[in-house]
Amino acid sequence: MFNQLGSGSSNPNPNNDLEVTSPPEDTVSALEFSPASVPQTFLIAGSWDCRARCWEVEASGKTIPKAAQSMDGPILDVAWHDDGTKVFMASTDKSVKCWDLAANQTMQVAAHDAPVKTCHWIKAPNYTCLMTASWDKTLKFWDTRSSAPIMAMNLPERCYCADVDYPMAAVGTADRGICLYTLEGKPAEFKRAEAPLKHQHRCIAIFRDKKTKQPTGFALGSVEGRVAIQYVNPTNPKDNFTFKCHRSSQGTTGGYQDIYAVNDIAFHPVHGTLATVGSDGSFSFWDKDARTKLKSSETIDQPLTKCAFNHSGQIFAYSVGYDWSKGHEHFNPAKKNFIFMRACYDDLKPRST
Repeated sequence: MFNQLGSGSSNPNPNNDLEVTSPPEDTVSALEFSPASVPQTFLIAGSWDCRARCWEVEASGKTIPKAAQSMDGPILDVAWHDDGTKVFMASTDKSVKCWDLAANQTMQVAAHDAPVKTCHWIKAPNYTCLMTASWDKTLKFWDTRSSAPIMAMNLPERCYCADVDYPMAAVGTADRGICLYTLEGKPAEFKRAEAPLKHQHRCIAIFRDKKTKQPTGFALGSVEGRVAIQYVNPTNPKDNFTFKCHRSSQGTTGGYQDIYAVNDIAFHPVHGTLATVGSDGSFSFWDKDARTKLKSSETIDQPLTKCAFNHSGQIFAYSVGYDWSKGHEHFNPAKKNFIFMRACYDDLKPRST
């Protein structure tokens, strides 16, 4: 499966990863592979060009563009329905649409008073619903057949990032807030905390306990090249820690480091190890339990904005595009946006202890 490209290609990727054909025309803001319920592998990307795109990924690594849908504003997040027939798209146009992939039709299923930053599908034993979080400082839960939410909760600030792994949801807000929710029975807030990182956070990902396979904590990435590993109920306070990443001391003088934002974090679905991507143009694979780095990539000359694993953990995808971290003067419209994929299963195996 998945031959990496040879160095003879005209690929702009120093890691020789496979390029997804017909990438978005603006920066990718969301990247999600299809769930295990689908026999084929599909990849969805949402972008600042106001469109979401779907590709089929063949076993060879070849990508075939299947369909695209647009909204009235940039798409900030996408989420698959658990049955793999539909995708939800959250936009700055203050709405969320459901995209029926077979019919290639969309329908509005949620609304907020400000841009919708995140959307997640929740499949519980006794209910299913769509969770949306917005810059209007609310978290809402929707039965997608109804125009009114089943439930709405206030957030302390605007939502910046969120993750769901049943029965847990985690939301990161402006002013370094973290809100944790239990989804059993019905959604309920169970904890608010201040982020362990001193600077604005940008991404959050829930991880599972190695033995029980239950969600047990989260990783939080900030604009200051740092990731915090936090357990909800740590058995030992030392279980919680932070580590530095996406920093470079090349080309700097006097021992100074260039520090870059951590734009996304994804946990490997089989190994429980994790990947980070950053504004420095690199990805890294980590083993949080051994507290060690497994692999670093070669650096690409643009930021990496999002990343995702497919459900079996064989493929790692990441997007390349400008993230405005260096301001408008560094924006180069001649630079293309890319999505790349690589075979990753062995690279993410935990360190043998």
